[in-house]
Amino acid sequence: MPKWLTTASQFLISSLSFITFFFLDFLDFLFCIYFYYIDGFLEGKSTPCYCKTGNEDKKSEHEVSETLYLRKNVFRKIRFVRKYENLQENEIGLVGNRWSDCGCESCVAWMMNADHRLFVAVNHASQASLELVHAKPAEDVLFLHGFLSSSEFWTRSIFPEFSEDNYRLFAMDLLGFGRSPKPRACLYTLRDHLEMIEESVMCPFQLKSFHLVAHSMGCVIALALAAKYPDTVKSVTLVAPPYFPSSSIDAGTVALERLAGKSLWPPILFGSAVMTWYEHLGRCVCFFICRNHRTWEKILKLFTRKRDLLQMLENVTQHTHHSAWHTMHNVICGGAKNMDEYLETIRKSGVKITVIQGSRDQVVPLECSNNIKTKVPDADVRVIANADHGSVILGRSQDFARDLESIWASTADTRVQG
Repeated sequence: MPKWLTTASQFLISSLSFITFFFLDFLDFLFCIYFYYIDGFLEGKSTPCYCKTGNEDKKSEHEVSETLYLRKNVFRKIRFVRKYENLQENEIGLVGNRWSDCGCESCVAWMMNADHRLFVAVNHASQASLELVHAKPAEDVLFLHGFLSSSEFWTRSIFPEFSEDNYRLFAMDLLGFGRSPKPRACLYTLRDHLEMIEESVMCPFQLKSFHLVAHSMGCVIALALAAKYPDTVKSVTLVAPPYFPSSSIDAGTVALERLAGKSLWPPILFGSAVMTWYEHLGRCVCFFICRNHRTWEKILKLFTRKRDLLQMLENVTQHTHHSAWHTMHNVICGGAKNMDEYLETIRKSGVKITVIQGSRDQVVPLECSNNIKTKVPDADVRVIANADHGSVILGRSQDFARDLESIWASTADTRVQG
């Protein structure tokens, strides 16, 4: 291709990208005003947002990601918008959905749970099995799902591949997702997620030692949990971990740019950018898709009977905008600055780390797995050919289960030799 044609193509793409995101900046600014008034009208008070800049909550500065406030929008520089940016923080109730959230039975069922614990599935059994703590198997394993997913990511694909006599497998809907609580007063920080796992799984089931298996966003939570309990965790298996070296003070911004940079291509990255950079546009998308998920499910059933598609739709819609928005920023971006510390703690404790990622992953760059190998030389990194972000597990459930058994067995052998 001639050099001038390449230059012209790059200029065209850059221009189109600039125009698109300039327009989205303007739309988000308009919806900021819209939600300010409509929330006040329908709920009696306006919901605080993060359109203001430089006014971070200093009480939570180590837990709340700076990316919530430092997302660039050209219209925030306009003086007119300041009267909407400088909203007074107000109290938001713990229980109760926004008017823009889904109010169907499955989405509000958690409100009937008096203790507000996570939904936990054990060995693909019914919820009644949560009361059974006797007959503990030889190995306990905690599975953590990724962003916009739920425990069914594991229970439908991986759990059936194991014998219930050999392992006790726990898969939970993380805070804010699936059938777990979605409190409006919560900022969904790493601490919030860890405390809920402790209260919902570790304490009730009296876990003394366990393996960790995590996918995508769940890898950040898994590393934080393993660093907090290095003498309790036997092994950590990370699938497509979003890890970038966090030596710089703007680690959260680096993670934001690499995982959800403002780009028109590929489509999955463009969608991530819209939902991550634009608080109010993201809320509109959730209102259109998540609030009406029952309708979309019925429409999908008319055209297809594929359970995988229906499951994917259910997983993508089982959250509120508040829970997804804060988890994205405060866990994935906010946790970036702590990842080096977590990995160093785990490395020193001798916990086995295995990293698995698909060679065609378009969500998490393949370099993330290599970054972990650089930070922890003893880590076992495996790249699965022709697998993407989801099919690295869902497309090879049986092989993945056998890989896990091999990892857990090698951990036991190491302990025996030690």
